[in-house]
Amino acid sequence: MNPNRLLLVGGSAGSLQVIVSVLAALGKDYPMPVLVVLHRNGVFESSLEELLSVRTGRVIREVEEKDFLRSGVVYLCPADYHVLLEQDRSFSLDYSERVNFSRPSIDVTFRSAADVYGAGVVALLLSGGNADGAVGMEYVKTCGGFTIVQDPHTAEVPYMPQQVLLRMRVDVVAGTEDLPGIIKALGR
Repeated sequence: MNPNRLLLVGGSAGSLQVIVSVLAALGKDYPMPVLVVLHRNGVFESSLEELLSVRTGRVIREVEEKDFLRSGVVYLCPADYHVLLEQDRSFSLDYSERVNFSRPSIDVTFRSAADVYGAGVVALLLSGGNADGAVGMEYVKTCGGFTIVQDPHTAEVPYMPQQVLLRMRVDVVAGTEDLPGIIKALGR
């Protein structure tokens, strides 16, 4: 197990089922910590942590201030907070203004994680209806990380992955059905 690696998963509208598929395929022994940044409404989706746990067979932990990132754990960004990673690999929650109309913002979290993990980041961006994630993916790549985008043709809402592909060349563009296998292989 390499403690210097981290899987980031970002998504918005149309990404929940893909997130479930990817997390379920990883199995309980997946070595990397996983941080999921999903645009969500805190009022109506307070049980998302439980839903993901039941549907994936994984323990899902909602990020809490000053928690330390641990290998093999799946973390979910809480609604209405940006999630940052500190150099000691603890979480910091931030309530500053929305970025790309979103809090949590994929861009904010991906950039923060790339500052800490550098080339150890594997970043996956999925379906969504705004451009959040495009700048973060570009930054991950600049820091040496590995970037994967859901093929817009297979995304329920293709706008978000399209925005990444307009900005940069990613390492992998994959269809919905191929993503779980690719992510699992990268964890070996």
